[in-house]
Amino acid sequence: EVQLQASGGGSVQAGGSLTLSCVTSGFTFADYGIGWFRQGPGKEREGVSSISGGDNSTNHAESVKGRFTIYQDNAKATVYLQMNNLKPEDTAVYYCAADPFDQGSITVGKFDYWGQGTQVTVSS
Repeated sequence: EVQLQASGGGSVQAGGSLTLSCVTSGFTFADYGIGWFRQGPGKEREGVSSISGGDNSTNHAESVKGRFTIYQDNAKATVYLQMNNLKPEDTAVYYCAADPFDQGSITVGKFDYWGQGTQVTVSS
């Protein structure tokens, strides 16, 4: 059974940093792509960043480029999202998800398996 467990959310002030973790199990880590998504209050879920299990290539939404970094630890089957210079508009529930076809996308519909969310709140 494919499982993803997101953690690491919290409350920070603008300009602060957080690192989210997504622990995965139930599949061959190198065969899947993993993405981070977020859903702010009253907004649709949107893609943030993704990483390929096959070649470690990454993809980021324009709104987070230069501030967020996605990376993975193959030995721990865990993907991290390091978030720096956080802004109030980054406030959202963050989810990690798995793409069994490792398409390098940050499109919600490309991801078949989802973990529960972790709340990130950025105050001004």
